Amino acid sequence: MMRTRPLKVALLGCGVVGSEVARIMTTHADDLAARIGAPVELAGVAVRRPSKVREGIDPALVTTDATALVKRGDIDVVIEVIGGIEPARTLITTAFEHGASVVSANKALLAEDGAALHAAAEEHGRDLYYEAAVAGAIPLVRPLRESLAGDKVNRVLGIVNGTTNFILDKMDTSGAGYSEALDEATALGYAEADPTADVEGFDAAAKAAILAGIAFHTRVRIGDVHREGLTEVTAADIASAKRMGCTVKLLVICERAADGKSVTARVHPAMIPLTHPLASVREAYNAVFIEAEAAGQLMFYGPGAGGAPTASAVLGDLVAVCRNLVAETTGPGESAYTQLPVSSMGEVVTRYHISLDVADKPGVLAQVATIFAEHGVSIDTVRQQSRQDGGGEASLVVVTHRAPDAALSGTVEALRKLDTVRGVASIMRVEGE
Repeated sequence: MMRTRPLKVALLGCGVVGSEVARIMTTHADDLAARIGAPVELAGVAVRRPSKVREGIDPALVTTDATALVKRGDIDVVIEVIGGIEPARTLITTAFEHGASVVSANKALLAEDGAALHAAAEEHGRDLYYEAAVAGAIPLVRPLRESLAGDKVNRVLGIVNGTTNFILDKMDTSGAGYSEALDEATALGYAEADPTADVEGFDAAAKAAILAGIAFHTRVRIGDVHREGLTEVTAADIASAKRMGCTVKLLVICERAADGKSVTARVHPAMIPLTHPLASVREAYNAVFIEAEAAGQLMFYGPGAGGAPTASAVLGDLVAVCRNLVAETTGPGESAYTQLPVSSMGEVVTRYHISLDVADKPGVLAQVATIFAEHGVSIDTVRQQSRQDGGGEASLVVVTHRAPDAALSGTVEALRKLDTVRGVASIMRVEGE
């Protein structure tokens, strides 16, 4: 039986994603109604520039007063795609207070204040869905929150930022430096005019906080995530990775401790073996690799950004929320019942690839090895090569066995103080083995 009264939807933001959401809602209205069991009506669109022509949107629906729109009282679902912390946070909580459920793509807000938003949704008996906040069109939040709810997820390893993956892929395939690859990404529209959020890892860190919170049923905020960007990655690092049979990716890594009593979340460049599934993720694509106790290894792959892919995730959430409204129920809320502490980066156990510029003379390798031993870090491989330009210097590359990150950091600091070490050329973690 089709419900005759339409479900009314307010759209906050009508940029690249919002305009695509509105287009799909209009052109696929009959299909959406059939899937939901009720017609869906776009009841209002809040924008900053009302004079801009928006193809396919009735100008009578456009308003600059987003607050009045979400307070109308007849709105069933609010779709928030404006981004940022404020006014998005206030608008979402106001929507709950006035009886609307919310679909959001706002990773920054969810990573910063997700617990409060979930609490507000629960208080008012409304839904909060946000599949589009993490990896565009890739179904990831719902599988973690629902399909794997009966399993124990131990690790989430992934590429969740298309801009940085494009840059590193170009550096790997063409031999370009970081600046050249960034320029190409900007020219093709993959990088913003100000790429800081992407290249410094802020975007990925927000997504890491969301993924860790869902995967481990605990609250993880963006401030809990260790973050490093890729601006220091050089062509020499890429070449070293190739010699090891690896490639370099900016990875999100969320892990449950071996004893199950804590979790970690981090974002940083890392070398991964070419045999790992994530190594083959090219250009601006995203992929997330999940390791669960019963399900084993799972991988989710696809476009992680862009108007149409992100709109696809938003519309998927809209259908789910509207079905709940028709059935007079709500979907799963926050499952932060474990309240596991988030450990510091120093407690993470990993491997390091360290490239040193050293004096080219006897005894240097022994000095370096002694520093590693004093800090309890075992060396896996060593490669030393004299500089072709002479000058009495050599390049020394050390790859370690797994050790606490704090011990590895202490080792590097001690190496910097050796008279025979002219400089630490690069430091990179090795993951995915």
